Amino acid sequence: MSDYYDILGIKKTATKEEIKKAYRSLAHKYHPDRPGGSAERFKEVSQAYQILSDEEKRQQYDKFGRAFDTGAGAGFPGGAWGWDFDFSGVEDASELEDIFNAFFEGLGIKQKRRTYVRGADLELVSEITLEEAKSGKVLKLDYGALVECKTCGGVGYQSKAGLKKCDYCGGRGEIREDRNSFFGQFSRVVTCKHCRGAGQIPKEPCAACDASGRVKGKRKAEIDIRPGVIDGQIIKVKGIGEAGERQAGAGDLYLRVKVKPHPIFERRGNDLYRQAEINLLDVLLGKEIKTTTLNGKEIKVKIPPGFELGGELRVKGEGIISEGDLVIHLKVTTPKHLNSKVKKILEDLEGELGKQG
Repeated sequence: MSDYYDILGIKKTATKEEIKKAYRSLAHKYHPDRPGGSAERFKEVSQAYQILSDEEKRQQYDKFGRAFDTGAGAGFPGGAWGWDFDFSGVEDASELEDIFNAFFEGLGIKQKRRTYVRGADLELVSEITLEEAKSGKVLKLDYGALVECKTCGGVGYQSKAGLKKCDYCGGRGEIREDRNSFFGQFSRVVTCKHCRGAGQIPKEPCAACDASGRVKGKRKAEIDIRPGVIDGQIIKVKGIGEAGERQAGAGDLYLRVKVKPHPIFERRGNDLYRQAEINLLDVLLGKEIKTTTLNGKEIKVKIPPGFELGGELRVKGEGIISEGDLVIHLKVTTPKHLNSKVKKILEDLEGELGKQG
């Protein structure tokens, strides 16, 4: 039985990087798909790397050698640590899942089997205005979905007639079949396709829903949109998606909220921004300006001393929520035409400002 260090061609003092480098080189050399490759050597190299690259396994190997491979893991392929499976030939993940389910069931580990399919989740998009995003809104939805069959109450059969044992699986809900794989031949247990794992089938299947327990229909719902909702926010509501097969449980609804752009206000975080025009003289004189908030309330804001042209005024608590602000960007306008009197006033003002400077 070869030593793992010898297989990789490294010393017992090799670092993790040296182990990895040696493995990559040898794996490339012996890969079965390469000319001159060897599946046996490739598996040896892979097994050696799996042990030596794991610190705990390497310590056990250094103490006990390869004897520890058949210790606590007796009964598993390769022992407790020597898993040397090559999954490169598996194209279908479901095939691998089936193989392992069969393998573990052979060891007495029972896998839980689903019988009927849970209902699908649904996603809807609803548009609201910026005003509604600020105040909140109750959305009333009406949408198409698979719903519980009223004829049979969602069970998929006539309740009075009841159920009978599935003849195909003998009431076990599962059947055993043989299957060949890259691991060899497996005898695996699969869910019975006739009863879907229930072990029973209806005596009188419901014709209205074709025994599925659900039909195409409409759902109605009221969704509470809270103040401050953001554009693109997704709200999950459990149990109002599509109905499941034979009462297997309904899916969930995911509501994506779309906030329409506003012609005047722009949202940035919890703040609201808007523009307001103001005369240059009003700025110089520090007058008040009148403007409106998002909900239409008229407010007055005083221009502070030393206000810079093109600056912003902030009104606390008037944002999208109470913690946000209304930010007013002032667009300062100047007269297009000045008469001689106004020009004289401005020239005198310029002279006065020059003296102060």
